[in-house]
Amino acid sequence: MAFEFTDNNFQETAMKEGSVAVIDFWAEWCGPCRMITPIIEEMASEYEGKATVGKVNVDENPEVSMKFGIRSIPTVLFLKDGEVVDKQVGATSAAVLKGKLDAILS
Repeated sequence: MAFEFTDNNFQETAMKEGSVAVIDFWAEWCGPCRMITPIIEEMASEYEGKATVGKVNVDENPEVSMKFGIRSIPTVLFLKDGEVVDKQVGATSAAVLKGKLDAILS
């Protein structure tokens, strides 16, 4: 199951040294967001122990969304050691998202 990032837990879960995180910024009302939800859930299971894969509801967590300048959803950020190293804006395929994560982990 995908991790639920919030304004309260983001710093200690996604920004820590030595970690890799994949964060899907989404909202309940966003159709394209719902299209990639199964991909994010699959990645959370597949990469367990290698990366923290989760979601941020932009309506419920405005601080994190503003910090990263999220203006369009879905936006998926790839963080390594607390730094954004890659990004995907808009719905895309599992192959694209997994390819980006595999490149970061290798």
